[in-house]
Amino acid sequence: MKNVNAGRVVAFVVLALFSLLMLAPFLWALNTSLKSEADAGASPVSLLPAGGYTWEIYAKIFRTGDIPAWMVNSFVVAAGVTIITLVISTLAGYAFSRLDFAGRKVLLGLTVAAIMIPGTIFIVPLFDEMLAFNMVDTYWGLILPQVVAPVMVFILKRFFDSIPRELEDAARVDGASSFRIFLRIVLPLSRPIIAAVAIFTFVGAWNNFLWPYIVTNDPALMTLPVGLQTVISGFGVVFAQNMASAMLAALPLIIVFLFFQRQIIKGIATTGLGGQ
Repeated sequence: MKNVNAGRVVAFVVLALFSLLMLAPFLWALNTSLKSEADAGASPVSLLPAGGYTWEIYAKIFRTGDIPAWMVNSFVVAAGVTIITLVISTLAGYAFSRLDFAGRKVLLGLTVAAIMIPGTIFIVPLFDEMLAFNMVDTYWGLILPQVVAPVMVFILKRFFDSIPRELEDAARVDGASSFRIFLRIVLPLSRPIIAAVAIFTFVGAWNNFLWPYIVTNDPALMTLPVGLQTVISGFGVVFAQNMASAMLAALPLIIVFLFFQRQIIKGIATTGLGGQ
């Protein structure tokens, strides 16, 4: 108890209140999803439902939609996007950081400029491209347009810049090739940032609604965010259904965060990813 002082107590209380403030929307959504539609839309708004809490809305969503299949589709797409994005981004980031080749500065400038271009601009040409390659309503059509991530290339390039070149020079003296140095030295030293990039890419691909909504018509290939929209029915605003759908879509991501929160925090602290 000797180490406890007023400053730490105040800091703990402030952080606890801030955490509750951040959790308030999530708790409100969970509370609303466990109400009946009548209680959720009642006026004035009440924290506790008059008819009691119920799993009725969740049961209705599971009866109406193929939730397990949509979750599998979302996982396949998000995992595919993550793996391919990591391969492309780590190789490109290392090339920009260590290799001296013609047009390097121009390509790096274009990569940085691409970060400022909203992805929605490319939806029409990407859809035309998927049509030309017969990739509409396929996993490849869902995955490939999402694997180009200029911001991840730039973040990885910045991290590779911070790795001492002396380590690579020593390996070259021993006869190691550039690719062997990349695999044996650079990648093991980059585990925190690679883990952070992988998690953020996975979350982004899992949450992506617009592109899967455009490129898929087959219910068997729908991802979870798209599929959940097909089971929301009723007249007017269906608050309970919307909140229940949001909770189902967020649940896998919450589980991912609980398992990998240390890697996420370490990656952010190491690279300043949170300030991008």
